[in-house]
Amino acid sequence: QTIQNESLPEDDSLLIQPGINGTQQTTYRILTENGIEISRSIFSLSTLTEPQPEIIMVGVQAPFQTLTIPGQLVYLIAGNTWIMEGSTTERRPIVTSGDLDGRIFAVSPDGDWLLFTRSSEEDGTINTLWVVSLTQNDPQPYDLGITNIIHYAGWVPGSDKTITYSTVEPRDTPPGWQANNDLYILSFTSEGQVTRNEERIETNGGGSFGWWGLTFAWSPDGTEIAYSRPDGIGLTNISENQFLPLVEQTPYNTGSDWAWSPGISWSADSNTIYSVDHVISESGTASTTNSRFDLIANVLDSNAVITLVENAGMFAYPSSSPLQTNGQTFLAYLQSANPTQSETSAYTLFLCDRDGSNKIEVFPPTGSSGLEPQQVVWAPYPLDDQTQWLGVIYQGNLWLIDAVTGQAHQVTGDGLISRIDWK
Repeated sequence: QTIQNESLPEDDSLLIQPGINGTQQTTYRILTENGIEISRSIFSLSTLTEPQPEIIMVGVQAPFQTLTIPGQLVYLIAGNTWIMEGSTTERRPIVTSGDLDGRIFAVSPDGDWLLFTRSSEEDGTINTLWVVSLTQNDPQPYDLGITNIIHYAGWVPGSDKTITYSTVEPRDTPPGWQANNDLYILSFTSEGQVTRNEERIETNGGGSFGWWGLTFAWSPDGTEIAYSRPDGIGLTNISENQFLPLVEQTPYNTGSDWAWSPGISWSADSNTIYSVDHVISESGTASTTNSRFDLIANVLDSNAVITLVENAGMFAYPSSSPLQTNGQTFLAYLQSANPTQSETSAYTLFLCDRDGSNKIEVFPPTGSSGLEPQQVVWAPYPLDDQTQWLGVIYQGNLWLIDAVTGQAHQVTGDGLISRIDWK
């Protein structure tokens, strides 16, 4: 099989899966008379080993403008992982097994490692958790021995090769799991050997709609870990095995086999949690027509909850930028094109100051199709010319947006990218 891939230069090729012959057993019915075979016919055919096709990736790189970028920009494309370093044309493969499921896809704060999940065909196993070095040539992925990760696994800031994760139990009924709402901390060596795997939050009900599960987010300084679940957001006291609510809300009733949890993002100074608040009209119920989803900021040192944008939409996914050289930070968020139907609406990317002022519509251009809900990613720091990049996926392609000028640049063209991260 040949797969066209825009990540490779034109006419370059890469073998991503060697071909292996299968084996088939043929059983014949043979008729003999006086020891002499007079007829032979096939009685049954059975496959003993499935064949594996040879897969070759052929480059069809489009001539997009070369952009200088900081750090490591890692992206998931058709189940494989690639990295850009230095510029948007400097790309190399990291994992080409074709089985990354995109549930977990996180670059370590120092940019040295990628944490990711692979789909599994074993009974009772949804996926498996892995790490791979981003600094080695032809790196070897390491299996951490952890299974069934749906909502959360992430890096602990300030700790070397240390992650936290939460698990689920597979189920035959939708959505396919029952969340444990637990939290573990795990450390590993440069050779992928696990040296610590400790439970910090025991399996629990997880509040309303707890079957769906929680997600977590560490503060940039590594001192706090926030949680998000269908009935609100808060802080996690891992030493006391407790959840400390900051904003409580009525869970949104999707009427289906999934639950909504607000997206959360920390400010660069670790003092503010940006999120989405589910607000219900006084006479209404938790339905689409009576619900409003506001972008909010929870300022920890003053215990203040500030509404930044009313009717932003349930998938606003706020994302705070790193601290700029002038001390300024930006806040990116998605604005629903139809706030009363934000569950199915397209979205537009906006930028504003951290207090919600100076809102600017950035991407896509007016009149174009909207964005799919997603967590946009910031470059880890500005370039020397003060360019601060913001990465977004649009129609399956990677676009970089200059947060200062608002200018957008298409970087890929094969329409197959599903996840990005940048450190």
